[in-house]
Amino acid sequence: MNRHMWQRLLYSVAGLVVIAGVTYACKDFLDQPAQGTVDQATLLNKVGVEGSLIAAYRALDCEASSAGSWGCAASNWVWGSVTSNDAYKGSDLGDQNPIHSIEIMQWNLGDADGYLNQKWAQVYEGVYRANATLRLLNGVVAALPNEIPLADQKSIRGEALFLRAHYHFEAYRMWGHIPYYFESDSQQVALGGYRKPNDLALDAIVNQIIADLDSASKLLPATPRNGEKGRVTKWAALAYKGRVQVYGAALTPALWAAAKTTFDAVKASNAYGLEAGFNRVWTADPAYRNGKETIFAFQASAQDGEPSGWNSNWGERLNFPHSGSHFGCCGFHQPSYQLVNFYAVDATGLPLALTNPQWNGTSALTAAQGDTNFAAGAPGSLAPVDPRLDWTVGRDRVPYKDWGLHARGWIRDASYSGPFSPKRNVHEKGANAENNVGWQATQTNDVNMHIFRYADMLLLLAEAEIHATTGTPDNARTIINQIRARAGKMAQGCGTTTDSATVATYPTCATNPAIQPMALPLVAVTPTLDTLATPWAVYKIGLYTTPFASVAQADQAIQYERRLELAMEGQRFFDLRRWRTADAEINGYITVERTRIPYLAGVTYTARDSLYPIPSIQIDLAPALVQNPGW
Repeated sequence: MNRHMWQRLLYSVAGLVVIAGVTYACKDFLDQPAQGTVDQATLLNKVGVEGSLIAAYRALDCEASSAGSWGCAASNWVWGSVTSNDAYKGSDLGDQNPIHSIEIMQWNLGDADGYLNQKWAQVYEGVYRANATLRLLNGVVAALPNEIPLADQKSIRGEALFLRAHYHFEAYRMWGHIPYYFESDSQQVALGGYRKPNDLALDAIVNQIIADLDSASKLLPATPRNGEKGRVTKWAALAYKGRVQVYGAALTPALWAAAKTTFDAVKASNAYGLEAGFNRVWTADPAYRNGKETIFAFQASAQDGEPSGWNSNWGERLNFPHSGSHFGCCGFHQPSYQLVNFYAVDATGLPLALTNPQWNGTSALTAAQGDTNFAAGAPGSLAPVDPRLDWTVGRDRVPYKDWGLHARGWIRDASYSGPFSPKRNVHEKGANAENNVGWQATQTNDVNMHIFRYADMLLLLAEAEIHATTGTPDNARTIINQIRARAGKMAQGCGTTTDSATVATYPTCATNPAIQPMALPLVAVTPTLDTLATPWAVYKIGLYTTPFASVAQADQAIQYERRLELAMEGQRFFDLRRWRTADAEINGYITVERTRIPYLAGVTYTARDSLYPIPSIQIDLAPALVQNPGW
């Protein structure tokens, strides 16, 4: 949704949230209604239904909580990045200890259990709000048949079904064995809350999510209702359906062919496309915030009158450079040494990890840093890297979007969590995206949080081309090359010609055009290789020029590309688990990384870590829930 829509509607969410919970009042206490509640009869109209639906969207990110609410971030950075080999918790040892426990696989500790409960509460709050919208819609249609036009009825129902499917999918990725709730379960809630057992087979859960998305796709329009970007559409529902089918293929291989059919239809619709440059994917630039690559995102809103910044990127707000930088706080979600090294490329511009067993060695890391000799005009000896590195990671002596050069002083405790900062979720200085309220307002912005984007979908389609009986394996190579070609369009440039520190370090920046957030396009050297030398990096990216020799080689190329393209987006851990490579990948990562990050010593990924434990408080509240094995 655009900013104006959020300004009109988000204010009403707080008042409407009451429909998403069970309210109890003592009827004989002066016969007064409970304070702070809404008479649901007043919601039996179109405005009430629309407000209920907006409340269901709002549950996509953290809300209505205290400062310790990062377990419910829309990006899943705690659950999808920090527990993988992409990122560390960051900051220092004493801050947000629950995330430290989560990173070292101690998920059954009390503090980690609390974070797990945040996520559980968020997704099932979203489920409830979606179901409440469906029930309210049914009530309005029955009582006032002409209140809501038929086209709007269908779309509202489709949006609510989509959101119900999304929240259940989030729960499925976390816990596997989950209860599934429908709008007809309202009596269950009235009797005391969500108490269903989690006894459905895993494939039955996947099938139900697919069924909800299939129903949504038949109800939703092809373009956002009322022209309000952010509302889901038929094509978003179909794309998401294909995503769930890919996850389900781990249990039911026939779903590979179904996923391919679904994705092919979405691709043929031309509803989505890759942005012209990677710099336009994660951005606060209003021209691209809801660009053609966005399938589904949390619509962050800043400067909208909300007094605390809750409508902004709340779930991401810790993930900025610390004091010394413009942002001032808080240094979480720091990229790992291994992730930085993974962006190293060979002479052909392909991932160095494909051919060099020493790709994660110290020499690769050292050579990837800004080179003082190059800055002084000497040739330097920078190792070539994929240009996506510097759209993803803040590195010393490298421009940090248009905020000047990243510096070691921006890191809270490099000895604890390494020297790198997250970058994708950060707004540009020139974008007017920063909030002006709440604690540390400089770290809240309106950068949308991508939950699912077109490049992600294309790479899932590439997997389907490899594994579906109806697939064409070489199509996977074409898709990977399409993603890589886009990555070669733009590299991090000087950012601005007005930053005196940048110009003093790199004098050539004084004459470079002040294009934000990028400054320098890649130059084609051959039809399959792009390269660009800057004072701080040699960017190089190449294409796969020959067909893959085997399914294993194709899988490796796709998996590598997903990491490069989707790093720090909360996808990595879930990818490793569905590929069934988490054991080898994470334990191999820890073996090396513990020499760089000492607190990882003794950490081991085990079989029980294939699923997160169900929060203990939820089992106490609903004894029918059965805990996941090993916990």
